[in-house]
Amino acid sequence: MPHPPPARRPGLDVDPAVVGRRVRALREERGISLSTLARLAGVGKATLSGLENGTRNPTLETLWAVTAQLGVPFTALLAEPTAEPTVHGTAVTATLLEVFDDTDATYELYRMHVAPGIVQISPAHQPGVTEHITVFGGVLRAGPADAPLTAPAGGHLRWTSDVPHSYAAVGDDEVAATLLLRYPRG
Repeated sequence: MPHPPPARRPGLDVDPAVVGRRVRALREERGISLSTLARLAGVGKATLSGLENGTRNPTLETLWAVTAQLGVPFTALLAEPTAEPTVHGTAVTATLLEVFDDTDATYELYRMHVAPGIVQISPAHQPGVTEHITVFGGVLRAGPADAPLTAPAGGHLRWTSDVPHSYAAVGDDEVAATLLLRYPRG
């Protein structure tokens, strides 16, 4: 029996003040101004300021755009990761299961659901980041925005995600999958 779609609310199920402090600290460590990071990430300066001040619950797309410009894995925003934090995008809800550090890369493993009837466009990650998705239920169309791939239940998708990319459930069923992001060390 299919699960009901999860409640949709953009952002991250972690204290926005914690995320904001991490964004500010990472930005300042790199000597980047608020205006410059906003421009590079393609987000409004007011949005980034609200994020840093903990007064905004940003979308998943905004958080990934910011981390891509800072050159860090998404989980770098979680100063003190909570048990299974969940992020919500336009179509995707992803729950962080584990972070793995290796000598040449950091990996983030997520449980992912993609709602039907919505296409989510995500910004490019930093160079060399790859995404690996295993589909357990439904049919998923995902990958580079200009050339998405399709996988049914039991299928697997892989692409280099340093370009804008999309996620969409094909048909009327929600997609259940795992997402593994690989961030190479520079």
